Amino acid sequence: MPLQNRVTPFGDIVAIPERGGFMGNRGIIHDPATRRLLRRRWTGKAWIICLCAFKGVRRRVMGGRSWTELFFLDEATALAAGHRPCFFCRREAAEAFCAAWAKGNGGAKPRAAEMDDTLHRERLEGGQKRLHSLPAAVGALPDGAMLAVGNAAYLIAGGKALPWSPSGYGDEDRLLGAGARLLTPPSTVRALAAGYSAVLHSTGTRLLHRDIDAANPFW
Repeated sequence: MPLQNRVTPFGDIVAIPERGGFMGNRGIIHDPATRRLLRRRWTGKAWIICLCAFKGVRRRVMGGRSWTELFFLDEATALAAGHRPCFFCRREAAEAFCAAWAKGNGGAKPRAAEMDDTLHRERLEGGQKRLHSLPAAVGALPDGAMLAVGNAAYLIAGGKALPWSPSGYGDEDRLLGAGARLLTPPSTVRALAAGYSAVLHSTGTRLLHRDIDAANPFW
């Protein structure tokens, strides 16, 4: 039976057999004795995106009380759910994200806590995933942004909308209508537009010629 620790672009935490390309956390939200989630889905505003492998450290997933290991298909999925790169295990990516955030959103490079405050407002509404109006036409949105139409999520790659699934992105480019809403927090979308390059699952890179970091052991 899969553990309930895989995160969708809507921020939901589900139990599915597919593994993740990135790990992250929202604090301690599980019971280590049963390895099951508690009712809460976060304990703080710092929702981060981590590597699955870092300096040979090995953990029993959901077996301790330091934090709850969560997994994402790729970085675009994690960003859509409202997470940001970790400054500990992904320092280079975190610094690049911070610089793009400042460029896209204006002002000086923010502290991690400042980004967390903004993201917490933008990712939640009444305890549920917050959706936003599109800031531009679908084809003009930056690579790595994600949209929602009903209960379906779509990745923007090369100006095209590719349907998300737990195992990757569909081949077809969907023409999204007026009902499309922005899943990725607006501040993150502006960081993507300002140059931050989200790591995509291999099924989403055929238009961009990028791939998952070869150091990641779960692909």
